[in-house]
Amino acid sequence: MAGNSIGQLFRVTTFGESHGVALGCIIDGCPPGLEINEAMIQKDLDRRRPGTSRYTTQRREPDQVKILAGVFEGKTTGTSIGLMVENTDQRSKDYSNIKDMFRPGHADYTYHQKYGTRDYRGGGRSSARETAMRVAAGVIAKEYLKQHHGVEIHGYLSELGPVKAENIDFSQIEQNPFFFPDESKLEELDEFMRALKKEGDSIGARLSIVAKQVPVGLGEPVFDRLDADIAHALMGINAVKAVEIGDGFAVVNQRGSEHRDEMTPEGFSSNHAGGVLGGISSGQDVVAHIALKPTSSITVPGQTIDKYGKPVEVVTKGRHDPCVGIRAVPIAEAMLAIVLMDHCLRQRGQNGAVATETPILR
Repeated sequence: MAGNSIGQLFRVTTFGESHGVALGCIIDGCPPGLEINEAMIQKDLDRRRPGTSRYTTQRREPDQVKILAGVFEGKTTGTSIGLMVENTDQRSKDYSNIKDMFRPGHADYTYHQKYGTRDYRGGGRSSARETAMRVAAGVIAKEYLKQHHGVEIHGYLSELGPVKAENIDFSQIEQNPFFFPDESKLEELDEFMRALKKEGDSIGARLSIVAKQVPVGLGEPVFDRLDADIAHALMGINAVKAVEIGDGFAVVNQRGSEHRDEMTPEGFSSNHAGGVLGGISSGQDVVAHIALKPTSSITVPGQTIDKYGKPVEVVTKGRHDPCVGIRAVPIAEAMLAIVLMDHCLRQRGQNGAVATETPILR
C-alpha cells in the first residue's frame, strides 16, 4: 500500500490498523530544539479519543502515546520522531458476521477489489482510528508553529444536521462535547443526537478550521499551492466529501466587487479568499471548511452483497459514532497544522532571507 505519507520537508508517515497491536507514525524533518513531551501530545489525543461522551463510539481506548525516538530531555533532536499508541479495547468478534459481506458506504468493497483481501475488523487500515497518529503528529506541528510564528489553530463543529452555529465564540468550543461554538444551540444538539441514537441512524456534519497569525508567503504558486495542499490534506480525512477554502461554494453567488478583499494601509477589508491569494498565504487568517458524510455503520437494516455477489441484508453491530464529525475536529486541526508546518520549512529554506519594503497586512 502506497500513500501513507504527507509533506515534503515535514513528512509524516503513519502505520497500523484499527484492530491491530498498535498504531504508529514516523515524523521526519522536525527541526531540533523544539520543546515537546508526551503530556503535550496526550492533550489532543484525549480530545479525539473514543468513549469520552454519549455522542461518540463507546470503544474504550486510553490512546496513551509513547515517544519512541527523536526526543531527548524534552526537546527534539532533529532526527526522526517515532510515536506509538497501543490498541487495548479491540472487539473483533463484533465484525465476524460481516466478514464475507460488504458494508455499503464503506471501503470494504473497494479494498477487496484492489488488494484481493481485507481486514474486516473495524475496517483495518481504512478505519478512522488511524487518525490518532495524525493528531499526535499534528501536535508537534502546532507547537512549532506556535513557538516560532505565534500561529494558533482552532477547529469547531459549525453545523450538524439541521443545527447550525450562528454565534461563533471560540471560548465555548472546549466547554462542550460537540466542539460547538454556539452555546445557545447546545440543548437543540443534545435533543437531536438523542433522537438519532434511538433510531440507530447517523448524520453528517460541517467543520470549520481557522489558523491565526499565519506568516505571509507560504505556498508554491503552481502545483504546490497552499490552498491545494490544505484541500489535499483535509480531503484525506476519513468520511470527508467536500472541502472549502474561505467562502468556498458561496462565491458562486458573489460579484467581483463583493468578493475581492480590498486592501488599505490598516489591512484587508475582508477575507473571502480564506487567507490565500494565488496559492500563497496573505497573512490573514487561513480559513477552511469540510463536510463529513454520515457513517454507514448503523443498525438500520440495509441491502448489500457478499463476496460471491449474492444479495444479503446488513446490520452493522459494534461501537460506532452517530456523527463522525464530532471527533474529527482535532483531526482537521492536525492536518492543517501539518501542511502549514511543511510550508513554513519550505519557505524558510528557499526564501528565508527575503524582505520587502511593503508592510504585512492582516
